[in-house]
Amino acid sequence: MNIQRASGGLLLCTVLYLLAASLSYAEDGVKDDEIILGSSLALEGHSSFLGTQTQHGALAYINSINEKGGVNNRKIKIISYDDGYDPEKCEANTRKLIEQDKVFALCNYVGTPTTLKALPLIQKAHIPLLGLFTGSEAFRHPVIKEVFSVRSSYYQETQSIVTKFWDIFGVRKFAVFFQNDAYGQAGLKGVEMALEKLGTTPVAAASYERGTNVIADALDKIREAKPEAVIMVGTYTPSANFVLSAKWSNFDPYFHSVSFVGAEELARLIGTGQDSEGVIITQVVPPQNSPNPALQEYHDLLKKYYPADKPNFVSLEGFINAKVLVAVLSKMGKNASREEFIKSAESLHNLDVGLDHTISFDPKNHQGSDAVYLTVIKNGEYQLITDDIWKSMKKRGITQ
Repeated sequence: MNIQRASGGLLLCTVLYLLAASLSYAEDGVKDDEIILGSSLALEGHSSFLGTQTQHGALAYINSINEKGGVNNRKIKIISYDDGYDPEKCEANTRKLIEQDKVFALCNYVGTPTTLKALPLIQKAHIPLLGLFTGSEAFRHPVIKEVFSVRSSYYQETQSIVTKFWDIFGVRKFAVFFQNDAYGQAGLKGVEMALEKLGTTPVAAASYERGTNVIADALDKIREAKPEAVIMVGTYTPSANFVLSAKWSNFDPYFHSVSFVGAEELARLIGTGQDSEGVIITQVVPPQNSPNPALQEYHDLLKKYYPADKPNFVSLEGFINAKVLVAVLSKMGKNASREEFIKSAESLHNLDVGLDHTISFDPKNHQGSDAVYLTVIKNGEYQLITDDIWKSMKKRGITQ
């Protein structure tokens, strides 16, 4: 009888031990040798450059980490779905990633309206999302426990360029050309806030519909107001169309765009002639020709895994997102949980990603970087705007 009780007790202890061991890996998407993440982004359609390049930049770094054994002896797997920059598709993709694929965390989402549509699902599941290709304040203030943005905000980008135009060129009349959705509204609000500090407002604001290239009415409204500078908050095709149509109609103010535009595609569509000269883009990562030796790692890995791609701002941002992601996963340790991921991210301070700025989070700040780089198209390429370049840029006259 005593032997039976002892055997039964041993069996119970064994069962409890095995159950505890299995629970240590019970978090969705966590295996002994693999950790599974998910992403929804535009891989096809009118904004596909933004999605594909974000993905390629991130995977270039993650592939290199996996070749070395992964993080904490786990390879990183990313399940990606195309949303075509459509909010409804992004929501459906996110639901599938969480409920069917049972991913551990999310990464590299592209766009304000798309990510906003998926946000309720993300918060309900308490699933971390790190690395958003959007500068919208909606993901920053108030802090969302599950969401970590690596890049600076549209408010910071617009504040930077409005101040430069005002102080250096004496611009007093600003207009805003924006996409008619949450992304465009975020950029418009940023310009309005920057101008409010200077005691003024935009002389005109006009929009186009997401997914279209119909800009004629917006151009007419803005041109009629005779602004000295136009801030563009759109994607590459309609923004290029706006610049070219304005110049061809003898309307030539300063043109600026926030970083989401897809800078290289914007420059390609405008062309390498006189029409492209002087178009200014605020960036959240440095240009490829900046004097930064750490860019070589990005160039080498992109060439290795995606030899057909040219280095660009979008994939560089994806590359940096992946570096931050790997740092958080590494800091989290072997016993992976979503709660531990969030704690590890919030304790990440002054991470050196090899560029001109570091990444830091804390419980009251889920935006990793405040860096803004001002670049201008010259000879078909983007250059950092130095003091000498500012001085060399002559103020344009506004003609009709």
